[in-house]
Amino acid sequence: MLPLKEKDKAIVQKLLSSGCCARCVLRFCCVRLQAVYRQPPQGTLGELQDFIKPQESAESTGENKSHDAPVPPQTPQCADPPSKRAKLEPSQPEEGAAETVPSVCVVCLGILQELCDTTQALKIAEAVKMEKYEFDSLVLSVSLPAQLCVREHSCWLHVKKEVREKGLLLDKDDVIPLKEAFKWIVQGPIAKELGGVSVVTKSALEVAVEFTHQPTDADCHFLASACPDCFKPTKNKQSVFTRMAVVKALEKISDAKFLRLFACPPPQPSSCCVPQGVHCLHLSVFIAGRYNKFCRSLPQTPWVIDGERRMESSVEELIAAPVLSAFRADGFNFSSSGREDVDVRTLGNGRPFAMELLNPHRARLNHEEMKQLQQSINVSSDKIRVRDLQIVSREAMSRMKEGEEEKTKSYTALIWTRKPIKSEDIAFISDIKELTLDQKTPLRVLHRRALAVRQRVVHSMNVRFMDAHHFHLELKTQAGTYIKEFVHGDFGRTKPNLCELLKTDTDILELDVEVRHKKKVCV
Repeated sequence: MLPLKEKDKAIVQKLLSSGCCARCVLRFCCVRLQAVYRQPPQGTLGELQDFIKPQESAESTGENKSHDAPVPPQTPQCADPPSKRAKLEPSQPEEGAAETVPSVCVVCLGILQELCDTTQALKIAEAVKMEKYEFDSLVLSVSLPAQLCVREHSCWLHVKKEVREKGLLLDKDDVIPLKEAFKWIVQGPIAKELGGVSVVTKSALEVAVEFTHQPTDADCHFLASACPDCFKPTKNKQSVFTRMAVVKALEKISDAKFLRLFACPPPQPSSCCVPQGVHCLHLSVFIAGRYNKFCRSLPQTPWVIDGERRMESSVEELIAAPVLSAFRADGFNFSSSGREDVDVRTLGNGRPFAMELLNPHRARLNHEEMKQLQQSINVSSDKIRVRDLQIVSREAMSRMKEGEEEKTKSYTALIWTRKPIKSEDIAFISDIKELTLDQKTPLRVLHRRALAVRQRVVHSMNVRFMDAHHFHLELKTQAGTYIKEFVHGDFGRTKPNLCELLKTDTDILELDVEVRHKKKVCV
């Protein structure tokens, strides 16, 4: 029994005679009972016809005139879509079955007819299985042609005009959205076929189903001249007639103007929508940890100059390869708390880093699996070592970057001097505290950093004499201090510098950054 009232009869009769399918009729009658939409459409159509019969009988005249509204058959003949990845194809009638006159719904263009039956739902589930995600819930998203908004608006005005005299209250916002009705029908069979997973409104895994209908693409075109401000070209969109732009135009255009420019009810289509496939996407997973770098010929990220690779590997790649394999992710974004030059070692507790894993097919690793992943990274190369590897939130990644300029960094450098020195010649350096530097952007990074003078502080220094031309220098500095430039002066671009302090040319032969953090990298 359909949950319809006497006042709905005029709407039902008007919509059926206009070429609407049974489920679209229910939508315009604001029926929210999901189970009704899951019933076979032919059965629903029969109930709708029975529902309006008393009204028709009452309006019949003694002259044997019939005012029965012609009700078109509700079994559309859908065109086969071109071959594509994870295609959904309309079901074909069984061999020997009686052929029916093609009748595609003028509003949904077949989406609530054959394109949402059990066969199509199972094809969606099969496409998800092929991607081999590990998940216990999913959210189903549906992308519809923009012209469906125009056709629905046309049908709504058609109903509104018909029932106005009867005092019926019908607001466009009360109509059940086509996407919702589609989901109500297919989500049960999809969940069952996938082993009982939950189809919910919010999930890490999105399963997107897209439909197009090229024959009616031009339905939207009249809106461009009627509401030109709503349609502006964008770089990433192939067409200005996006769903959002069409909805905005329909809100702006008057009913009278719409009725002058577009048919009401909408014209009968000759074919139903074409499914474009199923596309799955999992939300990013974030992992973080610390790394040590022991090699003086290893960049943090791939080093490419003028399209030519300079080093065969990088810290980023050595960490990423095992991680991508473990999470079965399509890609990643790497970030760290600061960076070191290719010839600088990173010692101590290690530099904090984080990775965003894109579209991971596996999103959860337990504590033991994370330990094994960390071990696999460490045994894969003697150039780096990782510790504290863990899954974190997106917010933890942003916190890693906070306050970088206020942090204090510790360095150990091997210094060369042109003029021979004695231990007492360099002793005064250990007494220097809170030395403020003016550092103009170094020549070696000027191609990628803006020209500016940055003030940085050397909090303390300690020297250890080695021989007449070498000594070790330990420094504690403000984060972001260019240590190499402080040592050799960078042609006077850093002042004061070690050359000025020692009154001789100096250079840096080796540099290590000592990372010391008491707290864990993330929470």
